[in-house]
Amino acid sequence: MKTGDAAINASLVSVLEHNIRQHGLKIFAISGAQGCGKTTLAASLQQALQLDGLRCGVVSLDDYYLSRHDRQILARQIHPLFVMRGVPGTHQIERFHQDLQLQLQGKALTLPRFDKANDDSSTDLPAVCYDTLIVEGWCLGAVALSAEQLASPVNALDLKPDAATWRDYQNQQLKQCYQPLWPLLQSMLYLRAPDWPTICRWRQQQEDVLWQRRGTGMDAATLQQFMLPFQRWTEAMLCGQIWSGVQQLQLNELRQVVNR
Repeated sequence: MKTGDAAINASLVSVLEHNIRQHGLKIFAISGAQGCGKTTLAASLQQALQLDGLRCGVVSLDDYYLSRHDRQILARQIHPLFVMRGVPGTHQIERFHQDLQLQLQGKALTLPRFDKANDDSSTDLPAVCYDTLIVEGWCLGAVALSAEQLASPVNALDLKPDAATWRDYQNQQLKQCYQPLWPLLQSMLYLRAPDWPTICRWRQQQEDVLWQRRGTGMDAATLQQFMLPFQRWTEAMLCGQIWSGVQQLQLNELRQVVNR
């Protein structure tokens, strides 16, 4: 990422750190689409808080993905597309709820980890009592859509047999299981990308880095298919379908903050 990116902007980290300390926040959330800089911002903020003596943990909503086995069960019970991780309904949302409650109560957490290379759950972290927990995720703050909005296809996945069942289940999960948790995230920042094509370019840049560093990753065609399940909810959030308690920062194509 370039030095102008929002995710490593020292003044932004300083403002967020001050806000967390001033209000004694036990939970701070960072939302935004793939490639926008959530992970880097969370790591920078964690480092700043730890340097000030706070025990600060970071967890991604991605770490709460259902195991491969559980997604296979969901795929058989609801719709085959649920074998893919990513969309609402493919997270251990009850565990996420329990961990948020434990953090607010000042109790120790054993945070989960998800191994994306193996597409499966990994070993939990040791139990820690955190002063502040930073939670980052692409659909934090997402809200359910109307029946009319849900009926409109956005990409090829919506043309698959019984795709309406797949969409409806996601919407139901958002409304019943995800949205009630957003107020528990005491403060949430949404890094708002310019548009969907920019997000896809950012995500491709991440894959390019993986290829350079590890000699492995998704090719362009595979990545294009991987991004499809995220498109509906991401575009809805970009268009203002988002929880009212979110503070938004607009990013430009270079991931620089253009308003604060």
